[in-house]
Amino acid sequence: MINKAKPSNPTHSRTRDITAAKAFFRKALKRHGEPRVITLDGFEPTHAALRRMGMNNEFNYRWDNPVQIRTCPYLNNVVEQDHRRIKSRVSPMLGFKRFFNARRVLAGVELAHKIIKGQFGLPESFGTDPFHVWYNVLAA
Repeated sequence: MINKAKPSNPTHSRTRDITAAKAFFRKALKRHGEPRVITLDGFEPTHAALRRMGMNNEFNYRWDNPVQIRTCPYLNNVVEQDHRRIKSRVSPMLGFKRFFNARRVLAGVELAHKIIKGQFGLPESFGTDPFHVWYNVLAA
C-alpha cells in the first residue's frame, strides 16, 4: 500500500509540484510583468501550471501577441555553461566578507565576460578589442 503522506516517486516533492510552480509564476509575473517568451525545462508540472494559469486568464495565453512558451530540456546545462567562466574566476577567491563586496566583484566579472563575448552595447569609439574596450569603460 502506498503511503498517501509522501509522494510515491522520490524525485517529486512538495516544493516541485504544480501549486508551487503556480505560486512562483504568479510572483514573477507580479514583479516583472508579462514576458514575451517563457523558456522551461522538461519538468511537466511547470508546463501544467502555466497551462492552467493561461486558461484562467492570469496572463496572455491565447489572444493577440500571446506569451510564447518554449521547452529546452537542457536549459540548466546552458545556464551552467554560460556561468562556468564566472565560477572559475570566483572559486580561487577566499570568500567575500560582505554581500556588498560580492555584488561588486561579480558585477565586474560579468561585465568583463559580456565585453569579451560582444554582448555589451558600447559606442564604436570604445573599440572592438576587449582590452581597449575594458580600458575605455574604466576611463569613462
